[in-house]
Amino acid sequence: MNTFLTSEKTVYRMLRTICQGVIGVLVANLDLIIGFIPMIPEELRPVIVLIVMAILSPLMSELGKSGSNE
Repeated sequence: MNTFLTSEKTVYRMLRTICQGVIGVLVANLDLIIGFIPMIPEELRPVIVLIVMAILSPLMSELGKSGSNE
């Protein structure tokens, strides 16, 4: 996990971006996954994915920095 968060190799950077996208899609579609009626308009789902990715990117960066100091 430490290598995943701290490595600057292209493969790990790409995997981090893919993970952020998957988490963003899961959050944006959480109402449908749980089984409720759609509460979020379809037009806003891509915006929610972008917001989640924008939050996760610096968060994962900070986790990587704190993991490399140990």
